Amino acid sequence: MRAIILRKADQNTQAGAALNASNIALWIVQIFLAVVFVLHGFLMVAPPPELLQIINSQLGPGLRLFIGVAELLAAAGLILPGLTRILPVLTALAAAGLMIVMASATFFHLLRGEGGNAITTAILFVLVTAVAYLRWKVKPIAARVKA
Repeated sequence: MRAIILRKADQNTQAGAALNASNIALWIVQIFLAVVFVLHGFLMVAPPPELLQIINSQLGPGLRLFIGVAELLAAAGLILPGLTRILPVLTALAAAGLMIVMASATFFHLLRGEGGNAITTAILFVLVTAVAYLRWKVKPIAARVKA
């Protein structure tokens, strides 16, 4: 009779290598999204003077600041919990919050007839949805072990 040896998927197995590659790909997507939201959030919080009046007339100063601060905080939430491994579940929650922002932005741009902007925000919606799901269910980041 043959003995069956079960091994955990680690870096030396094909399954472990695939898991490691998917984790790296997910980190690349998270970093990309963080950069996008830092740039756009900063644009909303501190727009150039020539854009300030245009943005305020379309959104109002309160909503403009709210969106900017929310995007800056979410960008930090996509990266910092995973790097520090302190409350890494916040990464999935930050992505889930960005799902609301991107769904709203897509709807906003569709109402205004801005098809190109709507497509961009829809693509960002798909990416943040993927990060939220994958970091919540498929490839969560392990929390730091207390010493």
